[in-house]
Amino acid sequence: MTKRRDFIRKSSVGTAGIAIGGMGFSSKSYASIIGANDRIVAAVVGLGGRGGAHVSAWCTLKDSKNVTLKTLCDVDELLFAQRVKTAESRTKVKPSIEWDMRRIFDDKEINVVSFATPNFWHALGTIWACQAGKHVYVEKPACWSITEGRRMIEASTKYNVRVQVGHQNRSSANVIEAIKFLHSGGIGDVYMARGLCVKPRDSFGIANDSTPPPTLHYDNWLGPVAYRPYNEKKGHYNWHWFWETGNGDTGNQGPHQFDIARWGLNKNEHPVTAYSIGGIFGINPADCAQETPNTQSSVFKYNDGKMLEFETRGRYSNSESSLETKIGNIFFGTEGYLELNGDTWKAFRKREKVPFAGSKPTTGPGKVETLTGEEGAEHFANFINAIRSGKNEDLNCSIKEGHYSATLPHLANISHRLGRGLNFDGSAEKFVKDPEADVLLTRKEYRKPYIVPDKV
Repeated sequence: MTKRRDFIRKSSVGTAGIAIGGMGFSSKSYASIIGANDRIVAAVVGLGGRGGAHVSAWCTLKDSKNVTLKTLCDVDELLFAQRVKTAESRTKVKPSIEWDMRRIFDDKEINVVSFATPNFWHALGTIWACQAGKHVYVEKPACWSITEGRRMIEASTKYNVRVQVGHQNRSSANVIEAIKFLHSGGIGDVYMARGLCVKPRDSFGIANDSTPPPTLHYDNWLGPVAYRPYNEKKGHYNWHWFWETGNGDTGNQGPHQFDIARWGLNKNEHPVTAYSIGGIFGINPADCAQETPNTQSSVFKYNDGKMLEFETRGRYSNSESSLETKIGNIFFGTEGYLELNGDTWKAFRKREKVPFAGSKPTTGPGKVETLTGEEGAEHFANFINAIRSGKNEDLNCSIKEGHYSATLPHLANISHRLGRGLNFDGSAEKFVKDPEADVLLTRKEYRKPYIVPDKV
């Protein structure tokens, strides 16, 4: 009887293997399929500001989504203590720590990896995780360059894993309501969207090159970036303001509002033209090493003529709209306009001064309900739901959506750096007869062994 049972079990496994191969799944991608009641084991890579939000989100979902936060990872060991303390105090489980993300990909117990690393690590980290059969939540912008975004889409598809981009507004009930209102013709035909990033920033100064602090694994921090001596003014957070590592505030705070603008326009495609001008104002270049502009105006046109405007103001400035919007969006339609500030919105008809529609309150009687009940972790909860369903269409912001939205600030920055307008072929994801611009679609050279592959 025992031999017969062993034969049946082995035969079943063999048959399952044939079926899996027939569906185009690798053994790793099949292992990434998670049932409705299975525990999901997560790891966080990058423990700085947004990394803290990731840790908090996974702790919030411990019971409601059956999630265990197993491992925390950062190249700077100085960040471990506080994040471990937070996780342990909230879940009663002490997570392990790693400074090399590759150890996480080797861990077969881990199903999910969320990345809150610098932009220049997003693509390679995501691709490595996909290759290991892990589902990925990656912060905005999805990628450091346009070509990297395409490789991430290919990796998600090839290894049959879910990749969600951290545009958390996509899981905000009030924002979803505003977008549905726009798409249903609430202000007529929406012909223009305007995004705002009014975020004054002071000079962060300059410093001489020096020795990395003993807690920092500097080679791993640099990753794909060409080697350069350590400089404290080009490291933690300040990496945003250098072209080799960041994308400026247009590609930092900007992607959230770019994403909402494109969403409101209902454009699941790339624009055909882009033009951006800008500069560094109010900061003495001799006193600050910043390369990216702190003031930048960008405009894009889609194939049907609809427009997307974006403005980055990094110095003292007024807000816009009746909502006093500084980080937000304004949509213009043939019958009126809509203002969106965070998760608060108002719609105005034609020349009327009183709004005729708007958002529900976020507190008190009649407040809007969160989509999943996990307040503050809705976007992560949506990600978990999509992992369990196994369907990309259940993601509120798949890597494809994130790539479309990341391409906008990348196009703006390329236009700014070249000092001219650009014509873009969205189907090929290249510029129209413009080899000079094509050079900036990706990194000139990746530093071994941290190479984003041409074929994932």
